[in-house]
Amino acid sequence: MQELVNNINSYIWSDSLIYFALGAGLFFSFKTRFVQIRLFREMTRLLVSGKSSKKGISTFQALSVSLSGRVGTGNIAGVAAAIGFGGPGAVFWMWVVAFLGASTAYVESTLGQIYKEDSDGQYRGGPAYYIEKAMGQKWYAWIFAFATIIATGILLPGVQANSIGNAVELALGGGEIIQTVVGPLSTTKLATSIGVVILLGFIIFGGVKRIAKFTQVVVPFMAFAYIITALAVIGLNISRLPEIINLILTDAFTPMAGVGAAVGWGVKRGIYSNEAGQGTGPHAAAAAEVEHPAQQGLVQAFSVYIDTLFVCSATAFMILITGAYNVHKNEGTSPGFIIQNLSSSADANSPAFTQYALETTLPGMGSPFIAIALFFFAFTTILAYYYIAETNIAFIRRSFKMPGDMFLLKIVMLAAVFYGSIKTASIAWGLGDIGVGVMAWLNIFSILIIFFMAKPAIKALQDYESQKNRKVKKYSFNPILLGIKNAHFWEDRLKNNQKDTM
Repeated sequence: MQELVNNINSYIWSDSLIYFALGAGLFFSFKTRFVQIRLFREMTRLLVSGKSSKKGISTFQALSVSLSGRVGTGNIAGVAAAIGFGGPGAVFWMWVVAFLGASTAYVESTLGQIYKEDSDGQYRGGPAYYIEKAMGQKWYAWIFAFATIIATGILLPGVQANSIGNAVELALGGGEIIQTVVGPLSTTKLATSIGVVILLGFIIFGGVKRIAKFTQVVVPFMAFAYIITALAVIGLNISRLPEIINLILTDAFTPMAGVGAAVGWGVKRGIYSNEAGQGTGPHAAAAAEVEHPAQQGLVQAFSVYIDTLFVCSATAFMILITGAYNVHKNEGTSPGFIIQNLSSSADANSPAFTQYALETTLPGMGSPFIAIALFFFAFTTILAYYYIAETNIAFIRRSFKMPGDMFLLKIVMLAAVFYGSIKTASIAWGLGDIGVGVMAWLNIFSILIIFFMAKPAIKALQDYESQKNRKVKKYSFNPILLGIKNAHFWEDRLKNNQKDTM
C-alpha cells in the first residue's frame, strides 16, 4: 500500500507541479502588480469589516473557515516533514510559496465570489462553479468536483485525524493494546478516535453556520496561543536565532538533503499548509457576504500570510532553534540521516519533532500543549473539508440528484476520520498528498485559462481600487459594465438594488 501511494505521488508531485505552482504565483503577482504588498493595509482593514446575513457568513467568519482549512496538521507535522526530508532550507521555500501564493489566493478567491450562487438559502461557490461559468467547460467542472469530494471527503481528513491520534498518544502514552477488526490499537488512540468522530458528527450535522461559529472562536484563539508559545521558546534560545536564520537562507540554495529536495518539500508542504492554488480557499470565500468580490479575495490573500509566515514559521523556528530534528538522506540513496539529533524512530511525518522541541525548553508542557493545539487545528480543518465536499456535492446535484447524498457524505467522512486516525502517518500523508496534488493541478490550470479568456479577477481588482481611490462610502460590483459574463448572482443583486431605488 505504501509503495503504491509513493509511486502515485512521484507522478503527481513531479517537478512539473512544483514549478507550475511557483510559476503561477509569480505570474499572478506581476499581473496584480504585487497586490499582496500594495494592499496589505487594506487586507487588515477588511478583516473586521462586513457583517453576516441570512444567506452568507461575515468576512471574518469566512476568514476563520478558510483558516480552519489552512491552519491544520500541515502547520505542525507538515513543517516537521519539510525539514526532515528537505532540510532547513525547505522553510525558505515555504515562505516563497506563501508570498507568491498570496496573489494566487487572491485570484481564486475573487473568482469564487464572482461566480457564486444562492443555493438553498446559502451562498455556494468554488472552482467547480467558476470553471463551469468562466471557462464554459462543464465536464471539467465535474472532474474537479468529483476529485475534490474524494480528496476532502475521504483522503485529507485522514491526515488530520492521524495527527490528532499520534499527538495524543505521544502526550498520554499508548495505554493497553487491544485487538480490533482493523488490527491492534492502543486504548488511547481508540478513545481519541471515537471522541473526534462524535464531536465532528455533532457539528457537521448542524450546517455551515455552526461550522462558522465554532471556527471563528477556536481558530484565532489557538493560533494566537500557539504563536505566543513559540515566541517563548525562541526567546529562551534567542542567542541562536541569527544562526538559525542564516541556516535557513544558506540551506535554501545549497540544500543538505540534495539538489531540489528543499524546493520540492518546501513547495509541497507549503501548498498543503496554506492551500494557495489548491482550490479549497474559494469555497469559504464564496460563502461570505461582501459588497465587492475583491474584498474577500484580499482577505483570503492575507490568510496565506497568517498560515505560513506566522504559524508555520513558529513551528519551524521552534524545531530548528532547539535542534529537535533529523534530516533524512535524499530519496534514491541508501537509507539513513544527514543530520540525526533524535532517535531514528521519530517519524518526520508526525508531530514528534514539534513536541520534542517544546519539551526541551518547557519540560512537561510540550507534548500536552502540542496535542491540544494539534487537536483544534486539525479538527477545524476537518470541518472545513466537510464544508468543501458538501459544496461540491451541491454543485453536482444541480444536474443529478441522488437521495440522501449529503447524509451519505457525513457517514463516509466520519468513517474516513476514524480509519485515518488509526493508520500509520506515512500512509495517511501519502494519501493526503494525492488529494492535494490532483486538486492543485486542476485548479491552477483552470485559473490560468480563465485569466487568458477574460481576466475577471484582475478586472474586479481594478474596479475595487478605482472605487477605493474615489473614497466611496459603499462599494458596488457591476459585472456587466466590466465585461464579466455569467456572474448571475451579482447581476441579480444589481437589478434588485436598482428596483429598490426606483
